[in-house]
Amino acid sequence: MDTARPASEQASGRHADAAEPATATLSPQGLVTGWSEEARRLLGHRAADVVGRAAGDLLDSYEPSGAPYDTYRAPGGRAELGGRAELGGSGSAVLRHRDGHRVRVTLRWAPSLGADGTTRGFVVTATTGPAADTGAGADTAADADAAGDADVAGDSGVTGPADVADAASAGGGRRMVEWSHRQSPLGMSTFTKGPEGWRLDASQSGDPPGEAAEEGFLRLVQQVADEGRPMRYERTAPGPFSSRQQAWITEMWPVRDPATGEVRAVGTATFDSSEEHWARQRLALLNEAGTRIGSTLNVTRTAQELADLAVPRLADFVSVDLLDSVLRGQEPAPGPLDSTVALRRAAHQSTYEGVPEAAVPLGGLDSYPPFSPPARALASGKPLLSGVGDPDYLRWVSEDATRKDRVRRFGFHSIMSTPLRARGITLGVAFFARRNGSRPFEPDDLVLAEELAGRAAVGVDNARRYTRERTNALTLQRSLLPRDLPRQAAVEVAYRYLPAGSGAGVGGDWFDVVPLSGTRVALVVGDVVGHGLHASATMGRLRTAVRTLADVDLPPDELLTHLDDLVTHLTYDDETVPEDLEMPSAAEIGATCLYAVYDPVARVCTLASAGHPPPAVLYPDGKVGVVQLSPGPLLGVGGLPFEATEVELPEGSLLAFFTDGLIEARDRDIGAGLDRLCEALASPVPSLEVTCDTVLKALLPETPADDVALLLARTRALHADQVAAWSVPSDPAIVADARAQASRQLALWGLQEAAFVTELVVSELVTNAIRYGAVPIGLRLIRDRTLICEVSDASSTAPHLRRARAYDEGGRGLHMVAQLTQGWGTRQTATGKTIWAEQPLPVPTT
Repeated sequence: MDTARPASEQASGRHADAAEPATATLSPQGLVTGWSEEARRLLGHRAADVVGRAAGDLLDSYEPSGAPYDTYRAPGGRAELGGRAELGGSGSAVLRHRDGHRVRVTLRWAPSLGADGTTRGFVVTATTGPAADTGAGADTAADADAAGDADVAGDSGVTGPADVADAASAGGGRRMVEWSHRQSPLGMSTFTKGPEGWRLDASQSGDPPGEAAEEGFLRLVQQVADEGRPMRYERTAPGPFSSRQQAWITEMWPVRDPATGEVRAVGTATFDSSEEHWARQRLALLNEAGTRIGSTLNVTRTAQELADLAVPRLADFVSVDLLDSVLRGQEPAPGPLDSTVALRRAAHQSTYEGVPEAAVPLGGLDSYPPFSPPARALASGKPLLSGVGDPDYLRWVSEDATRKDRVRRFGFHSIMSTPLRARGITLGVAFFARRNGSRPFEPDDLVLAEELAGRAAVGVDNARRYTRERTNALTLQRSLLPRDLPRQAAVEVAYRYLPAGSGAGVGGDWFDVVPLSGTRVALVVGDVVGHGLHASATMGRLRTAVRTLADVDLPPDELLTHLDDLVTHLTYDDETVPEDLEMPSAAEIGATCLYAVYDPVARVCTLASAGHPPPAVLYPDGKVGVVQLSPGPLLGVGGLPFEATEVELPEGSLLAFFTDGLIEARDRDIGAGLDRLCEALASPVPSLEVTCDTVLKALLPETPADDVALLLARTRALHADQVAAWSVPSDPAIVADARAQASRQLALWGLQEAAFVTELVVSELVTNAIRYGAVPIGLRLIRDRTLICEVSDASSTAPHLRRARAYDEGGRGLHMVAQLTQGWGTRQTATGKTIWAEQPLPVPTT
């Protein structure tokens, strides 16, 4: 608003340096309900001493305009205001000061009306000056003073500040309790309505610049006039300091015509509400801190959230330094730090882009000497206010050339150091600084910084604990996953494992490659339900169980049946588990698993699924699709069968096994994920390793929401020149022929050096099949990385080693096979069993 004094005020004889009006509010019963700072200065009474008392106790005498002083002196010596309550009044008065002396003032009072027109209280203003000391001019001066105390806008009958008093006492009123407790108005204005709308007619100094010209302000003036009820207008603008805003509140109220009751004007009074605004901003900042700080379980991100929130609303520069052990998720030593401490910069923020004030880069290590403000705060465990008036601050700055340069260039004059402490553990320190142009920190700012740091410390400690648990779970999980896949000839493999990047915790995803007899290979992928240490531990138990069952050479469907029984019985003994350790019950443990066995001789892959997504396959001709399986229930459900599916795969086919984290996402369903996987597999790439990276890049965000396991296997095949097979009659005399056929085949392969051991193995295994087995009987030799001899028959009875006594004629054959070969075993087949023995290939002589 215009800060120039109106001409009418000069004409009334009011002194430019007259005191600001004192303001009080009264209840309809005459009790004081509000008391301004100017009223305290005028009469010496504090608001706490006056509010609730009768206003007449402060009044020595009162003379309305044109009447003698003693006309309204009440019995008992207490003067009372005169006039009609619904209209208000004015006049000269003598008030009692707290020390007993009399104060002559010009008094003006008007009712405060509610929306329904009833009187809710009274507003009384008192001014001193020439008007209070003269007799004949008192009435004119009172009118002029009243004009300065109540801004009025109207459409007729009000032409300037001198007429405001008459309009106000003619039925005007407003709510004043909210502001009259603290201060008097900064300024008041007169608004009138002309042909072009509401306009400022006259103004008393003190209003915020430009307020009356604001469109929103004028709309509210019109609304007050239309609805006939008081309203409030709030406005903020940049303050004198970068960290604070200036704020004003303008009260508006209707002024009615005494004869018709119509709204003839709108009164306004503007107050400086900066202190209240700053208090509300502090509360809002604390409320916002509850939602913004600690939004993730990431230590450095939580520290950055504190710095981002505090700049520029509390400080011009903020840094957060943490102990190295906190960043690693380890447990710091309890209690304050009382010596030189090294901290690592976790976050900082500034009102300048790029944070040029920082003396330490992000991730950099800084050492704080014991006398420095941050170290002193860490040692005491309490926040510290410091600045250019603190010798220790100046010493700390001067001893570091980089910090000295930053302080000189950017003019840091006031700082706060607040330790980050949670659950009795010191985690680090938050440093707040203000530059030249910002007011120094005050104790209230220190309290606010301590509250913010406390909330940030809890978030940092939660993130630290999560980091520790996640690190432990990852360590356990990686120790249970295969480090190097075993060598085998059936498939070429590549794999990737990515832990979840969110706060979900480490999951139970796993995979494995298990070599089987007859150059076959088992490919396994699974996922334990849930996250955390228990999921990783359960995953490890399942992987061990799968390897054990695979060594028995069970078919995929039978293996899953045994695995399902194992998960069902994964219960915990209450006597051996600590009470504070929450372990899942058997009903809560569940897992998915896909088990596949590939035979490079038959070029057939047999698969069975326990609730796991089927693999995708890329054929050599470029065709890509998803293997159609009959999925079984999740492991742990129990009582339901699993079904195996056989798929013929040409040599060079590419199988992609994966967990659901690869194809599932919030923005797409599983079907869309499978389609994208097939597209990625079809892309021409030079190797399986590159294919893994291509698939992950095509399907995953930068930070996966769940664990992901990917296992790629390109099939190989054993050709006819690597396999020799014969049908053997059930006749003991044929054993010699079997040995001869094996010897001739070894000669064709150039493996004559292996003939002796091979003939012994063939003789023993064929003899056992003829003696204890059933027809048909078959003999097969396989040459790959090793030499394998297999004898199959129709009996399901498996042989076993036994210790032969000195005079036994038999029982030594399998013992010799076990001693002379690299390994031997038996596996069940659909038609009986197969007994096999494996020996290394002879080293070729040069």
